[in-house]
Amino acid sequence: MGTVYAIANQKGGVGKTTTAVNLAACIAEAGYDALLIDMDAQANATVGLGIPKDAAPSVYDVLSGDATMDEAIRPTGIEHLSLVPASPDLAGASVELPRIEASEGRLRDALVTVRERYAFTILDCPPSLGPLTVNALVAADRVIVPVQAEYFALEGLAGLLDTLGLIQRELNPRLTIAGMLLTMHDSRTRLAQDVEREVREHFPTLVFDTVIPRNIRVGEAPSFGRPVIHHDPHCAGSDAYFELAKEVAARG
Repeated sequence: MGTVYAIANQKGGVGKTTTAVNLAACIAEAGYDALLIDMDAQANATVGLGIPKDAAPSVYDVLSGDATMDEAIRPTGIEHLSLVPASPDLAGASVELPRIEASEGRLRDALVTVRERYAFTILDCPPSLGPLTVNALVAADRVIVPVQAEYFALEGLAGLLDTLGLIQRELNPRLTIAGMLLTMHDSRTRLAQDVEREVREHFPTLVFDTVIPRNIRVGEAPSFGRPVIHHDPHCAGSDAYFELAKEVAARG
């Protein structure tokens, strides 16, 4: 049975979707079957893989019970990489899901029939700790937390860790933190160096060795509907995500 990873942080703009798309693409490039599930109503991971955001059925249809996970999975044009797209309808799921009994386990239950087919399933979470992120964390085996190398990097991490602890105790005892990932890192600045040092001091065993640099190729790749490793496989961003994939695999 494959491993399910949630990419989560309630702060926006920290590189969750970029990490989800490129980690999934690197895993696929290594020859492993990977499934990326876009849990964000903005559908950036969906569009970033060249799929329109009005694609149906979507993960919303799965959560609402109108489609099975098998029906929502679609090819991406990248060998070994499949996608369950998001749609703008997900914006309403935050209101609808809490009204449904045991709704926090809907994604977990939907994955039962397909997860054994994929070595890795990656869940791209929205920038909140609402019902969609909770669904992802209940379904996940491990969580990766992107942390932007900026001044407020540690702000909100305590709240996220509290939420993870609550879900571990009440809903998903197998959930573990795979690691924290420093993103948008500019090694030329004192600020990035200070943030990295502080994060590593606070969480010495949790931070990945790999650091994702601030890189223009990473930023422009989604406009071409492809991961950076296919947009520019030899740039610094591609190298970093390949290293991350190796580290994730090594950590199990």
